[in-house]
Amino acid sequence: MTKAGSFEPESERVTRQLRDEILDGARAPGDRLVERDLAADLGVSRVPVRDALRVLVAEGLVTPRPRSWAVVRAFTAADVANLNEVRAAFEPLTFRLAAQRRTDEGVERLRALVTDELAAARAGDAVRARRAAADFHEAVISLAGNDLLAELHGVLRSRLRWLLGQHDDLMAVAEQHEQLCAAIAAGDLALVDELAAAHLADGQRMATARHT
Repeated sequence: MTKAGSFEPESERVTRQLRDEILDGARAPGDRLVERDLAADLGVSRVPVRDALRVLVAEGLVTPRPRSWAVVRAFTAADVANLNEVRAAFEPLTFRLAAQRRTDEGVERLRALVTDELAAARAGDAVRARRAAADFHEAVISLAGNDLLAELHGVLRSRLRWLLGQHDDLMAVAEQHEQLCAAIAAGDLALVDELAAAHLADGQRMATARHT
């Protein structure tokens, strides 16, 4: 999201819109992404659409096809297993570092996201709840205060956001985030480790169940 009054290049706007539509499920796996059609729908030339598709291919959300079109990536069971393995390597460290290096501002950010996620889950607003859940994980990475970890996450950001959305139990995930937030705020490393492990296991189970 851009700040009020800031300029967003057309290619970035198109990329952001298409990315959100894919991650939110508005564009389903296998949907065709044709430059000409997208340009007409979005009211832009084909150049920013072409640039956006290149970015989304690099992010792992889109599969290129010959000439001027692509398709929304259909993640396989093997893809999900690979993502789960990577998440299992990163996430426990991220939560532990966040608890060790927490700041008042960072904790308040986490609490605000959890509040939004809980409200969306209660309202049955899946898109808003899943976005808040993914934002929570990214806020934890920021709070961890490790530039290399953040850089590595940046490469996988879109695919991990997709993975984190592979669940239907909105309230269970929101409540787990609420518990993790409280443990991080308290600096309780043992509890953070325990909750992070349970959260990871549940996430792996839910994502795998959707893709078997």
